[in-house]
Amino acid sequence: MKVILLQDVHGVGEAGAVAEVADGYANNFLLPRKLAIPATPGNLKNLEQHRATIRRKQATEMRNAQAIAEQISTITLRMKAKAGEAGRLYGSITNAMIADALASEHGLEVDRRSISLPHPIRMLGEHEVEIHLHREVNATLKLEVEPEGGEPESGEPES
Repeated sequence: MKVILLQDVHGVGEAGAVAEVADGYANNFLLPRKLAIPATPGNLKNLEQHRATIRRKQATEMRNAQAIAEQISTITLRMKAKAGEAGRLYGSITNAMIADALASEHGLEVDRRSISLPHPIRMLGEHEVEIHLHREVNATLKLEVEPEGGEPESGEPES
């Protein structure tokens, strides 16, 4: 089935493109979620209007992403976590924790799936976190993980 994509669909195409997809994929996924419309002769005539609308929407999204990226680049996010010997954390700092901290402390809504951690953060100290805000816009967040309650615990009981 031929469809006109209204939004970017991973593995299928970008917004505004005409794509050939399986009937079931179109009827059960793309069309109900309003990611695409059928490529009928009337819709193909209106395709240029759709493309202009999509370009305006993408330009707005890109401007918003760039503004958020500028804000993120100025932020040093400080998070506290329980730590043991040699600065190892009990557990790790996750994407969701970073997204929640950005929202609560700085009012920046970032989808947790857009936060890219090459490996889980399991040590105290400074880390750089890559955030994918738009297809063409990435930001780097400085993250400082500090011990909860002051110094990290040593393995020995206090006397």
